[in-house]
Amino acid sequence: MLVPPPFQRLSLITGAQAISALRKTRVILFGAGGVGSWCAEALARSGVGTITLADSDAVCITNINRQVQAAHSTLGQPKAGALKTRLEDINPAGVFSAFPQAFSRETAQSFGIEGFAYVIDAIDTLTHKLDLIEYACRAGKTLFSSMGMAQKLDPTRLKTAGIWETQGCPLARLVRSGLRRRGFAGNFITVYSTERLPLRRESGAALACGSGRCLCPGHEKENKEDKEKKENKEWCASKKVINGSAVPVTAAAGMILASLVIRDICAAAGPGGHGGNGL
Repeated sequence: MLVPPPFQRLSLITGAQAISALRKTRVILFGAGGVGSWCAEALARSGVGTITLADSDAVCITNINRQVQAAHSTLGQPKAGALKTRLEDINPAGVFSAFPQAFSRETAQSFGIEGFAYVIDAIDTLTHKLDLIEYACRAGKTLFSSMGMAQKLDPTRLKTAGIWETQGCPLARLVRSGLRRRGFAGNFITVYSTERLPLRRESGAALACGSGRCLCPGHEKENKEDKEKKENKEWCASKKVINGSAVPVTAAAGMILASLVIRDICAAAGPGGHGGNGL
């Protein structure tokens, strides 16, 4: 079986059959930020054939410290669209799509989740995260979910576990509580960290976010009516808290999410493939 040159080094580990399986795999990823963007990059560089990116936000200068598609040349562009352009350059044979829309109960049908083998949750808005988890699991999809990666510096503290086995992560605790309230009884693999650094509020950048000095391109003061019209635009002005984040942690979490997908595909591909995940 002939392996395309960009993926020959990977095939030395996985075997050619796994490379073929990766090419036929369809993944949809929600949240193209500090975690999701690196996950998408790793999937594309591993030859995953179809990747759909969903994110309603735009690239801000404050994203440059941690998001793979964020650069001065992409400021103001939709995050999903900018990332799609990058993935197409990495793997021109891949099929990449961008949805500049947030996932919610109201928009759930728009994404065609039923047509994907894997769902990646890199959403940081709790309600939307819970909506996606419920929907993907109800649809019988393999879901891999990132918990909170803000306020962390040490990527060696990252772990994987089923949601009910997570410990020491504030977001995972909120997710567990939210799922219990919704009567959710399923399970799925998460990436989480036990590290939590103290909040630092004296940063000039943090003070600028969401203020009249906001660094987000296109930021403007909005009245209530205008804000409702732009409900899919997640400018930092709409965020109650701006937390610190570091690329070694967010990127490592994204790479782990990608690894979960890749190893699962390789294990299913049969002889020559290595990997596998399980709850």
